[in-house]
Amino acid sequence: MSLAPRAVIVHRTTEYEELLARHGTHGQAEFFLSSRGRSIREVAERHRRSVRALAAVSAAVPPQWRRARVERADLDRFLFAPEDVVVVAGQDGLVANTAKYLAGQPVVGIDTDPGRNAGVLVRHRPDETGRLLRAAVARGAAAEELTMVEAVADDTQRLVALNEIYLGRPDHQTSRYRLDLDGPGTPVATGPKGPKGPKGPKGPAGVAAGGGSDGGDGSAEGGGGEVQASSGVLVGTGTGATGWLRSLWRERGGSRPLPAPAEARLLWFVREAWPSPATGTSLVEGDLTAGRRLRVTVESDRLVAFGDGMESDALELTWGQSVRVGVSDTSLRLLV
Repeated sequence: MSLAPRAVIVHRTTEYEELLARHGTHGQAEFFLSSRGRSIREVAERHRRSVRALAAVSAAVPPQWRRARVERADLDRFLFAPEDVVVVAGQDGLVANTAKYLAGQPVVGIDTDPGRNAGVLVRHRPDETGRLLRAAVARGAAAEELTMVEAVADDTQRLVALNEIYLGRPDHQTSRYRLDLDGPGTPVATGPKGPKGPKGPKGPAGVAAGGGSDGGDGSAEGGGGEVQASSGVLVGTGTGATGWLRSLWRERGGSRPLPAPAEARLLWFVREAWPSPATGTSLVEGDLTAGRRLRVTVESDRLVAFGDGMESDALELTWGQSVRVGVSDTSLRLLV
């Protein structure tokens, strides 16, 4: 006999609960906020709406189903099973936080505070939960397969994310590394030009592997790559094109089309690359389609890679290690 489906309800501690954890009582939290010209009423009301929404979601789970609840902070310790139906009740970002721990399970996004969330990923109201749960286990359930990005280190560490992956220093100071592109495709656009340096050998498709006009000898061994000093590298998906990735895209003039959420294409940007005799700025943005990988080889004591703002769950990389970033074989199955 097969197991009954399990509804896993993912939620996040509310701001009101965080205030109580910090100050101990409602009165102390109220005093703290009022002494700074703020009121606890709005925070408490949002908390009550969230509690009501979670109660409605829980009540909608079919009685014959198994159920579990997990808080955002415990996601990295929770074991999702293949038969799970994941109900994310909260903000859009909570869906992204959950996606990295899944392997094809259907996801239902429930907006617990309509009007405050964009509703990009949490598209449904609590009273729709029962219908969506039944649809999730039915054949032919309408779902969108959202592209994810993955980073795989040379020691087999692996990280996946729905919005973006950041590679760089954990303190956001200067990151030093070598950047290469693996796989077929045309080279990326050149970045802003610095002082003219000595002309280097040609890389793939005629891109200068050396300094050339990018400000010095920024070449990497093997051609087509570059040694860089920057504020890190960001690689994002079409879903992430509504957040951090979009701000960098706008800053660079938006010359490349943003990928669609279900499109197997990523955009990547180098943040604040610095030209010097030892580092270049010619490889600062580009596309990654299926089969292409961005390879970062660490040339400093410590770099990290984390996804969707989850800095506590990061890949730790040290001198000489390399990590490859590209389109993941895993996608997020979001019910529509």
